[in-house]
Amino acid sequence: MSKLGKLPVEIPAGVTVTVADNLVTVKGPKGELKQDFTKFVTIEVKGNEVIVTPVDDSKAANSAHGLYRNLIHNMVVGVTAGFSKTLVITGVGYRAEVQGKNLVMNLGFSNDFIAVIPEGLTVTADAQGKVTISGINKQQVGEFSAELRSLRKPEPYKGKGIRYETEVIRRKVGKTGVK
Repeated sequence: MSKLGKLPVEIPAGVTVTVADNLVTVKGPKGELKQDFTKFVTIEVKGNEVIVTPVDDSKAANSAHGLYRNLIHNMVVGVTAGFSKTLVITGVGYRAEVQGKNLVMNLGFSNDFIAVIPEGLTVTADAQGKVTISGINKQQVGEFSAELRSLRKPEPYKGKGIRYETEVIRRKVGKTGVK
């Protein structure tokens, strides 16, 4: 059994969790999230806790045990507090701005990148080159921020590019003249 899967998921006040027909629905102050689950686990709501148990001792059931417990936990956190990631754009002339439902970024190429902001996400960009992506779905926030980062990954010589705010780039020394 999974160590994390054994832990029950606490349901805070103002959040309702319902389980029906292999579908978990979590409603809270920020919105509603739904997640399908497999036949390898059973999910039940007891009081103010959600308990996930594996059906048997197979490898698939044990791996699904911890997975679905964490997915439900992320859903509960998402509808109460939400998730956010901050990207830092570094480079001369590099900038980003939100125009309606699009994020327009100048990243040193001849054309600007235009990224369509997905439904359910909010994006803010400030003048210092910080882009904040927030939403209730952790997977959607992480995927969109990874897509933006992949447009211009940070390079180790000058540090230019798009990086996460908590990411540390190991800088390298450039070429030196040989005498």
